[in-house]
Amino acid sequence: MKTKSYEIDMCNGPLLGKLLKFSVPLMLSGILQLLFNAADIVVVGRFAGHQALAAVGSTGALINLLINVFIGLSVGTNVMVANYIGAKQERAVSETVHTSILLSLVCGGILVFFGVLLAGPLLNLMGTPEDVLDQATLYMQIYFAGMPVIMLYNFGAAILRASGDTQRPLYYLFTAGVINVILNLIFVIVFHMGVAGVALATVISQCVSALLVLRCLMREETMYRLSLKNLKIHKNRLLLMIRIGLPAGMQGAIFSISNVLIQSSVNSFGSIAMAGNTAASNIEGFVYTAMNAFHQTALSFTSQNFGAHKKERINKILILCQILVFLVGFVLGWTAYLFGDKLLLIYSTDPEVIRLGLTRMRIICLTYFTCGMMDVMVGSLRGMNYAVLPMVVSLAGACGFRVLWIFTVFRLYRSLSVLYISYPVSWVITMLAHLTCFILIRKKMDKGDGVQTIK
Repeated sequence: MKTKSYEIDMCNGPLLGKLLKFSVPLMLSGILQLLFNAADIVVVGRFAGHQALAAVGSTGALINLLINVFIGLSVGTNVMVANYIGAKQERAVSETVHTSILLSLVCGGILVFFGVLLAGPLLNLMGTPEDVLDQATLYMQIYFAGMPVIMLYNFGAAILRASGDTQRPLYYLFTAGVINVILNLIFVIVFHMGVAGVALATVISQCVSALLVLRCLMREETMYRLSLKNLKIHKNRLLLMIRIGLPAGMQGAIFSISNVLIQSSVNSFGSIAMAGNTAASNIEGFVYTAMNAFHQTALSFTSQNFGAHKKERINKILILCQILVFLVGFVLGWTAYLFGDKLLLIYSTDPEVIRLGLTRMRIICLTYFTCGMMDVMVGSLRGMNYAVLPMVVSLAGACGFRVLWIFTVFRLYRSLSVLYISYPVSWVITMLAHLTCFILIRKKMDKGDGVQTIK
């Protein structure tokens, strides 16, 4: 089949240029997605006050907790489609595509129910202060009403990434991002809708990006073309998608539990600390998203080469992705911290909010490259069809460690700085554990025991 201009041949030729061609649009796409939330936070922070800012920010960890299991299934879609493309199994690609698109809508419907119903009780359980609880609940309920289109976009974009196409999702997110910013300003400044306005703007813009991805897949003349009349859950593809994607989703969900505990600990310092934490974590999100592009790159490139039985390229992919993620994480992390006071001014002019935001950034941003290196290891392991192992290692090395930290070290030395230190320590421990696993698996593959295309 003729390779389209949007696709990348991951299994042949020099790697560095192709890795960059794949990862740069992913970085930009991730940054645009963050701008959805950044626009929400900036607008409410500047035009609706620090309580509205705290309300929007306090929902982040909880939203991630509820959606990560389902987002993990899109990782299964990515691995399967990439693996089948590498193995040139056209029917398997088509069945996986149609199963995943229908599954995305089912997952979205489930999330609407749980998100709207549980928003208030869960935020209250997290210790969200009374002065922001009602606004935070309203934001979450509107946000979760748009979950079917959010899931549709994530699964559709995973299919395109598996083929090497990271450019068109970027174009679609840019369009949606412009719409989101315009609607934010209209709903909040003109109609004074507060957190309801920014949530509604986000949902509408996500509808646009989802419809554009759907249209793209339906117009494709490739093995991953989507036909609505062929939408069907293929049981064998679904089970494999769950086997590969569920561990990733469970890992994300349990990670979110540790982040919910950290958010709850931050909440105990009051709404000013919450606002500073929200603004700082939003800035850090841009650094994380840039690094996460290399996790996605390692996942897709490793998956295709694994399916094509080109195991000699897997080591090269990992080494190059680690070098690139280190450079990006180090430069962007330090830059974010050095200009932190000016960046935080975008979100709030309150000096105390800025001071507390810088407390977080000093610890997180300067060590953030280790988080990126940890995630690249996870991408490589999943690309080799190891789904459970990276989940177990990550949960023990990162999530478990943070929970232990909160109930021991933080309880003894109760301060925001001590709380935040749990992040870099856990990243280093987990990265080294993943590296050990990768070395052992590659030795097994070299002995002929580990290269099998998924069925």
